[in-house]
Amino acid sequence: MTNMHLAELNVGRLIAPVDDLRVGEFMANLDKINGLAKRMPGFVWMMEGAAGTGNTDSAIDGDPQFIPNLSVWESIETLETFVWGTIHKQFYQRRQEWFEVLSDLHFVMWWVPVGHQPTLDEALARLEHLRAHGDSDHAFGWAHLAEAKMHQTHGCRDTKVA
Repeated sequence: MTNMHLAELNVGRLIAPVDDLRVGEFMANLDKINGLAKRMPGFVWMMEGAAGTGNTDSAIDGDPQFIPNLSVWESIETLETFVWGTIHKQFYQRRQEWFEVLSDLHFVMWWVPVGHQPTLDEALARLEHLRAHGDSDHAFGWAHLAEAKMHQTHGCRDTKVA
């Protein structure tokens, strides 16, 4: 879509507070991974917290252990390359070391007009829509997009883990 970019929200809940040693390796690498995303071809924008490239200060439902990642990409292919074709994949594969298993769907994508920077409230509303109605053009997961191929071979399934 030439007039549209792809927004994504991924919400995880840490197994411990951000300053706990159990999540220390994840926290120590958060700026590195987000910095890599920002240098990737096709990266457009990322919601950032006050402390830097990681957004660990946007508590969801008042819970500071929820970590939302909200970003915008030029296309599904550029997002897939970052998720599955960089060191990010190694952190994704180790997510159970740092994140709780969530009972609800925690990942959503949707198209936004070029130049739009979605708010966390907007993104959470899209996630709720996906939870309530399943994949649609309004809110969707990887399988909804025919051009999304890498998730099929790189292990992203209907998982409830952040």
